[in-house]
Amino acid sequence: MEKYDAIVIGSGPAGNSAAYALKEQGKSVAIIESDLWGGTCPNRGCDPKKMLMSGVEAQKRIETMIGKGFEQTPKIVWEDLMAFKRSYTDDVPKNTIAGLDAAEIDRYKGQASFINANQIIVDDQTLAAEQFLIATGQRPAVLPIEGQDLLQSSTDFLALEHLPNKIAFIGAGYIAFELAVIANAAGAEVHIIHHNDRPLKEFDQEMVLGLVDHMKSAGIQFHFSVDTKAVKLMYPAYQITGENFELTADMVIGATGRIPNVEGLNLEKAGVEYDKKGIKVDDHLRTSQQNIFACGDVVAKKAPKLTPVAGFEASYVVNAMSKDVEAIEYPLIPTIVFGDQRLARIGLSEKELAAHSEKYHSETTDLSSWYTYQRINDQGAKIKFVYDEENRVVAITCLSQLADEIINYFLLVLTKKMTHEEIEKLIFAYPSPASDLSYFI
Repeated sequence: MEKYDAIVIGSGPAGNSAAYALKEQGKSVAIIESDLWGGTCPNRGCDPKKMLMSGVEAQKRIETMIGKGFEQTPKIVWEDLMAFKRSYTDDVPKNTIAGLDAAEIDRYKGQASFINANQIIVDDQTLAAEQFLIATGQRPAVLPIEGQDLLQSSTDFLALEHLPNKIAFIGAGYIAFELAVIANAAGAEVHIIHHNDRPLKEFDQEMVLGLVDHMKSAGIQFHFSVDTKAVKLMYPAYQITGENFELTADMVIGATGRIPNVEGLNLEKAGVEYDKKGIKVDDHLRTSQQNIFACGDVVAKKAPKLTPVAGFEASYVVNAMSKDVEAIEYPLIPTIVFGDQRLARIGLSEKELAAHSEKYHSETTDLSSWYTYQRINDQGAKIKFVYDEENRVVAITCLSQLADEIINYFLLVLTKKMTHEEIEKLIFAYPSPASDLSYFI
């Protein structure tokens, strides 16, 4: 039986980063992966999605300039775009393996299953460790409806060799929005079906409606307040039915959330508590078993389940596993829906703002006539600030082609609590989102 100082379960961005850091501390380390080395994000998640989105951004950038120097919108060749994506993703597992081997971190492939709090079994091989770190991430949830086995997921979409003519997404979270934009730009007829009339509930409703209108103008069709009941195979297409609703499509993608990867770990045998939201941890990312920690998307937490957050937690937990440290404290975390028009926010959550709405007031500014946005014909650009009773900024939401850039600038401004006078002392490149900061703060 092999014995280690620490065993990491999951080789995604969080687990991989933690394994390297633990090894650098001089510990004997092993890492276990049941699926693709490198985890979801680089193989079949945010990284390949953004590779495909880069084609959309290029196309839409020219589309906004039709009649202003360009005559026609370029066509996306799906097969070529997918080849571009694979030029990155195909190398992820072997590069991950090569890096781990070079660092002399032992690798095990298979499902990890706890025997007790200090022993684990992987494909009939028993391993022991003083400490464990669980970083197994999440996977797409499956909507419990008739014909659920016919539903495909974001994983299937990101592996499509050829784009279907008509695609329906069930769910209206950021995954559905982003994949719908990609499919629509590449020429598919796209439908988004949602059980209520409030998509992207984590974002400001006014700004979400602006994004919905933009997507509708591009041809994406929304079906709100539809409770999907069943999916049936009507060869060669699929039939989606709900109360007073029926739609046929060549592909039906379930995008109704994600669930933690805890099955098969036998957490009960290790004394680790969990629920449907994930593994329960304290403010030091320690589970109910003192020598077992967890980080990343598998954790039940209030912080957004995003790759950068997982990386932040990995850096923290490595120290927490080795010495006494202060409780984890999350900084401001921006969240973004990517597309040709990006929706980004930072600050107090919409749930927090709604719970005490009497304490806050807001102001929305149309940015389309500002030179930074006018020069790229960003006609839908706008930004919304939410203030508390003392007129301090507590939340910002931006809808723009440049929203991801500007929200990162505001991340720094709010974190450092910069004043207008301090920003005025800086000279930014012009024109850019940064050069406009002094007009906001």
